[in-house]
Amino acid sequence: MGDSINIAVEEFGVASIRKQKRALVTRHQLIQAARVIFVRDGFEHARVEDIAAAAGKTRGAFYANFEDKEDVFFAIFEEDIANDREVIRPLLHGFQTAEDCVNAFADHLTRLSKNRERTLLYLEFKVYAVRHPHKRKRLADLHSAMRLRCSFPELNDLLPDLNHQSAPGKRASTLAIGAIMDGLALNRLFDPGALDDEQIALYLRLCLEEAFCIRAK
Repeated sequence: MGDSINIAVEEFGVASIRKQKRALVTRHQLIQAARVIFVRDGFEHARVEDIAAAAGKTRGAFYANFEDKEDVFFAIFEEDIANDREVIRPLLHGFQTAEDCVNAFADHLTRLSKNRERTLLYLEFKVYAVRHPHKRKRLADLHSAMRLRCSFPELNDLLPDLNHQSAPGKRASTLAIGAIMDGLALNRLFDPGALDDEQIALYLRLCLEEAFCIRAK
């Protein structure tokens, strides 16, 4: 009797784990599909039906994971934030000086500027925030997280001047960097031949140096 109960419990546990994995896979597929639909149609015109269909799922599967398309919109950026952290930490650990850190960061942002999907999604995010000021608190909190994170311990260690900046000063710096990044990325899409990687990296490096009050060699 005891063995039968143990086997049943184990089988239930395995089934539960499999169900959780399937749910995570479905959520991920919906997020990836939403990226495609938002880029293609824009956030305002994107439909839940199209997102679900692009993921090969039903409307029911969508609403089992997200309250509405705004919810999946936020999930995209939260996923990007997590991915950025995973990339940035080892990137910054590989350098010993502030100058090398700035150069590496400029190169990293240059690579991001070539990501058409990401650029269009971030522009959609900002336009949505402007059009829906009553939701600005949630949007502002997420936007702060999307920007270059002065709260990264690695950045504070490599760029000690950041530790002496006030919170408004840090916010102004990160917003300036974000604005330069957005402008360069948008104009790269608008006129692909106007700016090459070297030029974009140069302008980003200058902005980073100014924001962090250092001069790379």
